[in-house]
Amino acid sequence: MKNNYCVIMAGGVGSRFWPFSTNKKPKQFLDFFGTGRSFLQMTFDRFSKIVPVENIYIASNSDYKDLILEQLPEISENQVLLEPARRNTAPCIAYAMNKIYTLNKEANVIVSPSDHLILKEDDFISTIKEGLEYTRQNDNILTLGIKPNRPETGYGYIQIAENDGKSRFYKAKTFTEKPNLELAKIFLDSGEFLWNSGMFIWNAKTIIAAFDSYLEEVSNKFKAGAEFYGTPKEQEYINSIYQSCTNISIDYAILEKADNVHVLAANFGWSDLGTWGSIYEHSEKDTEQNVTLKCKSLLYDCKDNIIALPDGKLAVVQGLEDYIVAEADKVLLICKKSEEQRIRQFVNDTLVKIGEDYI
Repeated sequence: MKNNYCVIMAGGVGSRFWPFSTNKKPKQFLDFFGTGRSFLQMTFDRFSKIVPVENIYIASNSDYKDLILEQLPEISENQVLLEPARRNTAPCIAYAMNKIYTLNKEANVIVSPSDHLILKEDDFISTIKEGLEYTRQNDNILTLGIKPNRPETGYGYIQIAENDGKSRFYKAKTFTEKPNLELAKIFLDSGEFLWNSGMFIWNAKTIIAAFDSYLEEVSNKFKAGAEFYGTPKEQEYINSIYQSCTNISIDYAILEKADNVHVLAANFGWSDLGTWGSIYEHSEKDTEQNVTLKCKSLLYDCKDNIIALPDGKLAVVQGLEDYIVAEADKVLLICKKSEEQRIRQFVNDTLVKIGEDYI
């Protein structure tokens, strides 16, 4: 247990959830479902059942330090890894892994985003424990693959090799980013593909060796900071090197290149809550398939909508079908649910034409 660690990545902006999610308070710090816990807090709660609280690290942008410590009073400042610039997941993970490795050369680590929905928590916990035991004994990079139940175009896919038919562990063959619908159907029908959950398990020395092989320049920067980790000079050192790190994901940097990537096939009611549509899918609906979050609503001749206003507000809506109606702070968004990918365009246009106060 003492060798188990967790890194929760919580640095995203969550622009696809605008206007609820803003630069000042992104989606990982919000309570969408009215449970009293934000996405980050729910993720922390899950992993604290597997990993000692003192071994859980939160990697995020330096802008969110106070928010993290406010929402997770159980952790210390030393457990918050602050990125001075956004450089995607590979530099973030390289930082976390090198810091953990200086503390414990035998560390086994689960790396996870902060905004996933897990419906079957007991299955999730047993799967993570199984994965940590596997990487304790094997120098392989392990990803968690989710058995698909529909031709989803919003997720990445991992093709797996055949195994002995008894194990849930497979060797990874190929990685494919979000496919079109036709390809997603082929993936589903073949039985050879799993959804890429974005969660990884490995022992510290294995992933650091992979960084040495496939992203040496970035690896060397964080290795050179070993003497500063856990000291008052840590942040100063990170600030001095971070801007010059390559902006690249762990998938592109390492997983798609390494030959020791394996997959643990899982099924624990997982969803990547990346869009309004995914929130809609997992929320309670009325008889006309409308979802109301936070607020109260009176809906007339309405169908398949998601209505999200601040707590205490009332939405009275007539005649809408397949729409998102979301209000937060100074912004009201009304757009077709089926065209929610345009929200990023709306955010960019707002920044250019109206100003950053609204994003």
